[in-house]
Amino acid sequence: MSCLTQRSRPKAPQKLDIMPRSKEIQEQMRTKIIEIYQSGKGYKAISKALGLQRTRVRAIIHKRQQHGTVVNLPRSGRPTKITPRAQRQLIQEVTEDPRTTSKELQASLASIKVSVHDSTIRKRLGKNGLHGKFPRRQPLLSKKNIRACLNFDKKHLNDRQDFWENTLWTDETKVKLFGRQIYRYIWRRSNTTFQTKNIKPTVKYGGGSVMVWGCFAASGTGRLAVINGTMNSTVYQNILKENVRPSFRQLKLKQSWVLQQDNDPKHTSKSTSEWLKNNKMKTLEWPSQSPDLNPIETLWHDLKKAVHARKPSNKTELQQFCKHERAKISPERSKNSQQVIANA
Repeated sequence: MSCLTQRSRPKAPQKLDIMPRSKEIQEQMRTKIIEIYQSGKGYKAISKALGLQRTRVRAIIHKRQQHGTVVNLPRSGRPTKITPRAQRQLIQEVTEDPRTTSKELQASLASIKVSVHDSTIRKRLGKNGLHGKFPRRQPLLSKKNIRACLNFDKKHLNDRQDFWENTLWTDETKVKLFGRQIYRYIWRRSNTTFQTKNIKPTVKYGGGSVMVWGCFAASGTGRLAVINGTMNSTVYQNILKENVRPSFRQLKLKQSWVLQQDNDPKHTSKSTSEWLKNNKMKTLEWPSQSPDLNPIETLWHDLKKAVHARKPSNKTELQQFCKHERAKISPERSKNSQQVIANA
């Protein structure tokens, strides 16, 4: 091989010896370094005694001298793009209109030359106690409805516990065969959207349902009636006729008991009002658009949860499970539900 060939041969790249990043020294060890240093030892002696690099020993001692501590100090990190002015604007906008989206806020900040990702906006609002939530559903109340609710509260503000304990709470509800619509996240990989385990089957109109009428008092639950077909005033009166008196006796209510019902047209029709009067059933005057006042709603929630846990496969099973699970509701649960309005 010629000398020229030997000279032109490229040299093999040299390996760089990169030291691995060392572990952080525990606070106890840092304190020990300071104690030894204060006893009169130097950097070299401390380094040899504890098996640490001299530069690290020196850095810990300098930190103690400068800041008076050996604990980790707050680190500055990357400067935030959201200025104090931009933060005030974010908080003001969502306070005035809680339905403002993060994309809309992003565009708003762009108008003052602040460009950030919408996820950054959500994090900043979260740090200020403003979190994205689903709004609660509530009946739309007119001024008339609000006045009626207020008058109801004032009228019954000083009622004794005995009054509420002798109130028979009633209501109707629909129980669907395929249950409550619960939205849950799932863990899945990309391109597996329509795998059987990753989908939630749906059935038109809930796959069927049953309408039930129920009642309860502080002493427990009363009868449960399944409503077949369309419910009108006549059907409602038959339900009251067959179920109210037996429930009244079963729950051992006093003669001064009161029947609560909402202002559904079937409940307040002329024929129903006459039927109640003829049967000497005193009703509790009830404000419109106030389902949240009726403590029976908590029992309906318990009933539906228990029924759907049993996974009925047809309407017959659905009816049976409704009756079975209703009977399982304890008197203690009924009493606690009734006390919600008594203590309001």
